Amino acid sequence: MRARPVLLLGVAVAASAMPGFVAHASPLCIKERTPFALSHDTVKWTMSIAPGADCIQGLRWSYMQIFKVSVVSGPSRGQLAVVGSGFRYSAENEARGSDKFTLLISGKNRHAAGTSTLEVEVNPQ
Repeated sequence: MRARPVLLLGVAVAASAMPGFVAHASPLCIKERTPFALSHDTVKWTMSIAPGADCIQGLRWSYMQIFKVSVVSGPSRGQLAVVGSGFRYSAENEARGSDKFTLLISGKNRHAAGTSTLEVEVNPQ
């Protein structure tokens, strides 16, 4: 049986040819990122974000598998979306004061399954 080549170049060209698509994510939005252990622990993170900006943050550490991320309590001033094994927080255009949200993460840390609660405090820049 003869293998057939697969053309993947068209996908890359199509993705890069999307006019008007600009990401405004801040790569340094998480100021304190303490590792969680998936051992029924609670960890607090601090985020600093400019009004109207987005923070996209993955949650998986190199030795973990994340099975599910769910919102325990959402933010009151911005918008939060769970994206795979991470989240995206979008600050209001005119952020006034701090915000907070809580996530529940379930997965496996090396060989032990468990959960962690992540409390994120959001401060405007």
